[in-house]
Amino acid sequence: MDVLDQFLAGPRARSAFVLKIVLDAPWAMRVEDEAPLSVVAVTRGQAWVMPFDSSPPVAVTVGDVIVARGPDHYFVAQSPTAAPTVVIGPGGHCHALDGRSLLETMSLGVRTWGTSTTGANVMVVGTYQSDGEVSRWLLDALPPLVVLRAADWESPIIGLLAAEAVREEPGQQAVLDRLLDLLLIGALRAAFAAGRIAVPAWFSAGADPIVGPVIRLMQNAPGEAWSVARLAVEARVSRALLARRFRELVGQPPMSFLTSWRMALAADLMIEPGATVTAVADAVGYRSPFTFSTAFKRVYGLSPRIYRDEQLARLARR
Repeated sequence: MDVLDQFLAGPRARSAFVLKIVLDAPWAMRVEDEAPLSVVAVTRGQAWVMPFDSSPPVAVTVGDVIVARGPDHYFVAQSPTAAPTVVIGPGGHCHALDGRSLLETMSLGVRTWGTSTTGANVMVVGTYQSDGEVSRWLLDALPPLVVLRAADWESPIIGLLAAEAVREEPGQQAVLDRLLDLLLIGALRAAFAAGRIAVPAWFSAGADPIVGPVIRLMQNAPGEAWSVARLAVEARVSRALLARRFRELVGQPPMSFLTSWRMALAADLMIEPGATVTAVADAVGYRSPFTFSTAFKRVYGLSPRIYRDEQLARLARR
């Protein structure tokens, strides 16, 4: 598994919110769902996406994909000057500016919402409900908004997700979850290739002949009892050379990097079905659950069990 594989291995949607939105002019939406990550694909017409900050509006059209990192809010509208009339809140709940719910009044069928079934503007939205579903390293590396152009890639996943979003078959949610994962991973892979995302130092360091293999060793086998000395042996360089080169390219010592990776992986593992503190501790290289819990709390401010309970409760509320 290479560094890009590891970087994109995190997304695993669970009961993701997927919706087809069909609109006729005039329309403008203020997105305040504060989801950790959302993917918006334009399948008909065009739209403008605008962050709440002073960033300039960006036009998107058929085949373009927006990746929005929460909890930042943003606008999606027919024009950059349109005033919002709809607010999208947590869990995809839609309401007017006066608070009146629009979820039922604008419902157009199975996972379809908007003003008209033949609207000039169509988008498919997929939202990850919990940050435990997405690798924290992935989230940390993303800007608030990434716009991937249709010219940057060619993928059938947009069409598949759009078609499956309006179906209601046995196992449909699992199908939508996996398609959303594929769309996100494909979009981000293309965004990296097109230079639309500034890659973190550790990602770039993956190409180094010394540091790259060491990063892959730690990421592929986080449960191993790694030390700088052992990693240096694997890399066939001196301990001092490895430590110096790793810090120069990655910006932190090898063991600090390993701890960060272990904790990010542990946070994702803790919300897997049937996960236990002991099992997760062992998987990420801690032979003592107590030592693991202490390290986890130092990073996340919560014990692993409380973190898991809060994440699962948060997911259940959406």
